[in-house]
Amino acid sequence: MEQESFGGKIAAILLRRGMISMPVLQEALQAVQVGEKRLEEYLVEKQLVTDTHMTLAIAEYLGMAPLSLAHFTPDGQLLELIPRETVKRYMAIPVAKIGKVLTVALSDPFNVGMVDELQTMTGMKVMPVVSSEKEVEDILQKFYEQASPDLEDILKNVAEDDEVEVSHEKQEEVSLDEMLASTESAPVIRIVNSVIVEALRRRASDIHIQPMEKTLRLRYRIDGDLYEVPSAPKNLQSAIISRIKIMSDMNIAERRVPQDGRFRVKALGKEVDIRVNLLPMIFGEKVAMRILDKTNLAPSLSALGLDPKAYEAFIYAISQPHGIILVTGPTGCGKTTTLYSGLQDLNKPDVNIVTTEDPVEYQLAGINQVQINEKVGLTFGMALRSILRQDPDIVMVGEIRDLETAAIAVKAALTGHLVLSTLHANDAAGAVTRLRDMGIEPFLLASSLIMGQAQRLYKKLCTACRKPAELSLENLRMYNLDAKYFEGATLFTPVGCPKCLNTGYRGRGALMEVLVVDDTIRKMILKNVSAGELAKKAVKHGMITLRMTGLEKVKQGISSMEQILSVTGGE
Repeated sequence: MEQESFGGKIAAILLRRGMISMPVLQEALQAVQVGEKRLEEYLVEKQLVTDTHMTLAIAEYLGMAPLSLAHFTPDGQLLELIPRETVKRYMAIPVAKIGKVLTVALSDPFNVGMVDELQTMTGMKVMPVVSSEKEVEDILQKFYEQASPDLEDILKNVAEDDEVEVSHEKQEEVSLDEMLASTESAPVIRIVNSVIVEALRRRASDIHIQPMEKTLRLRYRIDGDLYEVPSAPKNLQSAIISRIKIMSDMNIAERRVPQDGRFRVKALGKEVDIRVNLLPMIFGEKVAMRILDKTNLAPSLSALGLDPKAYEAFIYAISQPHGIILVTGPTGCGKTTTLYSGLQDLNKPDVNIVTTEDPVEYQLAGINQVQINEKVGLTFGMALRSILRQDPDIVMVGEIRDLETAAIAVKAALTGHLVLSTLHANDAAGAVTRLRDMGIEPFLLASSLIMGQAQRLYKKLCTACRKPAELSLENLRMYNLDAKYFEGATLFTPVGCPKCLNTGYRGRGALMEVLVVDDTIRKMILKNVSAGELAKKAVKHGMITLRMTGLEKVKQGISSMEQILSVTGGE
């Protein structure tokens, strides 16, 4: 009955608009009574009403805006907001994004739950518009044909030879001409391209291609964790690795020593650098590719989403005319990214900034960047000595690894330069004792150090699928936490959905512990006190520890208790 009512209203609109004549409509109504098709489907299929006219009639009936996609070119980045399978299932195309409002063209606007699901999936308010089913279908087909296909789709078309066994001896017998020919074959090029594009789709930071005895393993590092995905057959291993070597400008014939290279790709509407390292293993060369996407860099410190206190302390530190700022933490915790954000705040026409890095990860406009090359003797120490003769105002040292580099950095700070660097230490106070252990005298440290900072990366909960969680008494007892701290707060736990690739988490943020060297801390440094005593005094003076910063994220529902406790460890 409801369908008849709908068909009648659509028919009335078509007649009123002069899109169909009464005799043609009566014939159509008789035909759909004996068939199973809906009136609107029958009219379009028999070309009694154009697709465009039917779209306009449905839009009027539903009170939605109609949108023609005849000359529309989809935005790859907008389409990435919704998983490909969801786009195809709902025949829905994101066409525009303004703030937190996403306009989506729907070919089937009668699917009531679709808008709610898209809103949950994207975390935005979805504004639906009505478009022709044929136009939506044509655009999706054309876009996904031009875009790199899914890796799994390509691998289905590649025959695997189960009898192939690759050994070092057999690999050495392959001629260079045959190797070059194999890298230019269509399947190999498509596989390598798809591996890279799939990594960008999944927001991966690294790609690992690992040769094993009878298989080739492919993994992506997403939000700090490795996830295994279907890979190419073992018999294409040599061709795939050779293809990557050619792209990275490496020696294709050399398979006995490690090699480094990099290349740039354009995909999904953005341009990224990829740094490649090859390491010889017993079953072939292992490939590690680091994806350096400049769009992921925060344009300033304010964009890092720091706690107000940490942000104020960092701004105070970089506004000083001279001294040392140290960012500490384990490998991969975002130390360099934090320094880059600070440099972009400092990057002004009247300031000369020089960096020395190993390697230079992101090329920043207006900043002089030096690439360390220890093979030719260009170490951090040598580069830093030369940099000081380049009349710098601000110097960034990628990492202080030894006494020579530390001593030159301190000297630079004492002679009127602002020095930013990273250091491996567990906490902010540990930066002081680490430099002291290297051999820097306490009086030099007290005079030059402005700020020590420790940081960790934590995973953010997926807002589309997180669910409320109870406070774990076991965690409270094990980590000596006060239950009163969480009173009135709603805690969440991960679930998993298509938007977050069923991990429960999407994206990462930084936890920061900032130790500002004031007169009290300076006196303690001169007395050679331990890192523990420095940390206790700093907390009394208002320093917020990594653990407390993380627990605040739990209270705010940004991350889970388990994630924060695992990141901050036994601190």
